[in-house]
Amino acid sequence: MIGWRRDGNDLILAVRLTPGATREDVGGRWTDEHGAHWLLARVRAVPEKGKANAALVALLARRLDWPRGAILLESGDTNRLKRLRIQGGAQALDRLAAIITKWVETT
Repeated sequence: MIGWRRDGNDLILAVRLTPGATREDVGGRWTDEHGAHWLLARVRAVPEKGKANAALVALLARRLDWPRGAILLESGDTNRLKRLRIQGGAQALDRLAAIITKWVETT
């Protein structure tokens, strides 16, 4: 699937984050120069002292109805391209995959 993959009991979500946006949203996809697909996300928080990363985790937790503490930033701390680990996400794979797929297909 585009934008995410399963890793044992977890899901790894590839996100391209736009901090400092006028509104928070998740949807659409971006393709990098290597052909990898990334889910697009926007947060109001600025990229300062982890504020945008924390806002991204909070946004995903709300939209996925998943515990905030079970969504970890795995890579991309100071980069727009991030990989997030959704711990235990494989247990709700069908539900989460449907939500994420709908986001990716949103233009």
